[in-house]
Amino acid sequence: MSIKPGPKRTNEDGTPDKRQRVTPEKQKEHPDLKPHKHKKGE
Repeated sequence: MSIKPGPKRTNEDGTPDKRQRVTPEKQKEHPDLKPHKHKKGE
């Protein structure tokens, strides 16, 4: 079961609210998640 994203927020003037988005310029500040390791039997 995964978390479902809700509707995107908009500003009062109708433009999309960009606070919740990672722009291409800021992508380097948000590294990818490291692969997780499973223990034996999980």
